[in-house]
Amino acid sequence: MDLFDYMRENNMKGESPLAKRLRPTSIDEVVGQEHILGKDKLLYRAIKADKLSSIILYGPPGTGKTTLATVIANSTSSQFKELNATTSGKKDIEEVVNKAKSDQGMYGKKTILFIDEIHRFNKAQQDFLLPFVEDGTVILIGATTENPYFEVNKALISRSSIFQLKPLSKENIEILIKRAVSDVEKGMGAYDATITDEAVSFLADVSEGDARLALNAVELGILSTERDDSTGKIVIDIKVAEECIQRRSIKYEKDGDNHYDIISAFIKSMRGSDPDAAVYYLAKMLYGGESVTFIARRIMICACEDVGNADPQAIVVASACAQAVERVGMPEAQIILAHAAIYVACAPKSNAIVNAIFAASDAVKEVGNCQVPNHLRDAHYSGAKNLGNVGYLYSHDYPNHYVKQQYLPDQLVGETFYHPSENGYEKDITEWFNKIKK
Repeated sequence: MDLFDYMRENNMKGESPLAKRLRPTSIDEVVGQEHILGKDKLLYRAIKADKLSSIILYGPPGTGKTTLATVIANSTSSQFKELNATTSGKKDIEEVVNKAKSDQGMYGKKTILFIDEIHRFNKAQQDFLLPFVEDGTVILIGATTENPYFEVNKALISRSSIFQLKPLSKENIEILIKRAVSDVEKGMGAYDATITDEAVSFLADVSEGDARLALNAVELGILSTERDDSTGKIVIDIKVAEECIQRRSIKYEKDGDNHYDIISAFIKSMRGSDPDAAVYYLAKMLYGGESVTFIARRIMICACEDVGNADPQAIVVASACAQAVERVGMPEAQIILAHAAIYVACAPKSNAIVNAIFAASDAVKEVGNCQVPNHLRDAHYSGAKNLGNVGYLYSHDYPNHYVKQQYLPDQLVGETFYHPSENGYEKDITEWFNKIKK
């Protein structure tokens, strides 16, 4: 490093974005990711003992992949080299590898190579890395926002441990926001600013697990807000927070009464065949940070409870959308959820399935232990005939693949639990039953 590089690096430390300056320097300063960084976890122990093997860090933006690499760089006695796959190529990798060989041969020092956005390396570039990861010339730390099982060379995957980083919790981000405002050395503490609890909660909520987004908003707020005339302090309140993150605060507490009111209105709008209201309440929940998986579950329930066999495709669409939401994530998940909600809202309605299962459950409780008719019992073993398990009529041997016989227990003969409505496909069910059972 020459003098100019040294001066540039020192200047960058003070001028870098808050999210970068606030990065922890030791593993114990890291907030969140307890599932992989708890003190009893493998990754924590490996970093502490400086015994790291090749790893790939996978997770959405702002969850701490680069932060974790920085912590490792500060914790290891090995040489630490960093590349970004968006700006680096085979020549850059080759230079790191040659230097790693030299350091290993002359000083016995290992080299850790951190590659950010590793999924952006093409197959040839990833293949070039492989033998040097294999023989230990470099210890690879790859970081990616894409599923490594799809985007990273399978041979590299097999030689690395995969650690998935999850979006930070609201509580995690609240800790980082407060640390950013008060930390004099690395944060904004020298500005003598305060932030209201409401603003902290709002920023932590709308950042949706992305710490960088929340910290950028805090930095912008402190740098652009005039000091209060009476106290001389910079005050980050909910109004400033809204402006800095370009989102309006709406009243939606995920654990409060408002949460239950909105989800109730959402379900009742789908049940009431009002797609406009349904998509409005969906948008309100998403804006308020509601879990997409929670919303998807409620749509699936409504598809069965309020649509049922009036449109059997409703549960198919709702289930497929629920699966797609988990794979895709926000922001595209909002389109998928809207698809499912509007489909269910527009579908013909019937609660005949709900009535059927509740009526059958009541019968089970009231009548008690009814015996299965002999002719319906299992007859696929020797001795079944001796027990009277005979007389079953095979439906497919008869016209319309139907033959009249007793299916319910003796105590319930003549009971009807399922009463199809006249809506949608259930009208066809009624016509079909009338045809075959006349």
